[in-house]
Amino acid sequence: MAKSCNFQKLSITILLLSVLTHGNSQEFSRKLSKKSMGMKREKLSHLHFYFHDIVSGKNPTAVKIAEAAMTNRSSTGFGLMAMIDDPLTVGPEPNSKLVGRAQGIYAQASLNDVGLLMALNFAFVEGKYNGSTLSVLGRNSVMSTVREMPIVGGSGLFRFARGYAQAKTHTLDFKTGDAVVEYNVYVFHY
Repeated sequence: MAKSCNFQKLSITILLLSVLTHGNSQEFSRKLSKKSMGMKREKLSHLHFYFHDIVSGKNPTAVKIAEAAMTNRSSTGFGLMAMIDDPLTVGPEPNSKLVGRAQGIYAQASLNDVGLLMALNFAFVEGKYNGSTLSVLGRNSVMSTVREMPIVGGSGLFRFARGYAQAKTHTLDFKTGDAVVEYNVYVFHY
C-alpha cells in the first residue's frame, strides 16, 4: 500500500512539473515575435557562382538513379532521374575556389522539351555563409537562355529565406553531357 501511495505521489509530481514546464501539451500553434526567433532586419542578398554538373569520367558528381522504360526512346529523356553533389565555384573553371555544393535531385519531367524538376540545396562551405543552405524547388527549362527557379527556404543565415535563382548555361559539352551553369541568386533573409 505504501509503495502504491508513493507511486501516486511521484506520478502527480511528474504531471505537475510537466504542465508547469511545458504548458498545455495539447497546443498546436502559438504566435511568436520576430525578436524571440532572433530575426532582425530583413536583407536582400545577391550570390553569384558556377554550378559544375559532371556526368562523365571516373568521378561524376551527377549520377542516374532511375529511369522509366520509355526514357531511352524519349526525345527529351523523360523519366530520367539523377542524384547530384555538384561543386559550386566562384569562377567557371573546375579548379576555381569552391564555395559550396548543389546537393539533391533533378528529373526530366517534360515529354515535349528538356524541362527538369529541380529539388536541391545549395550547401555553402565558404565565408560567412559556411554551414548555411538555400533550397530550390522548381522547373529548369534547360534550353532557355535564362531560367528562373524559386528559392523556397534555407537554413543557418538563410533561415526564412525566399527568392529566386537565375541559371544560364556557361558551357555544355554535348559529347560528355558535362555542363557549367552560371547562377545569380537573389534572396531575402534575416
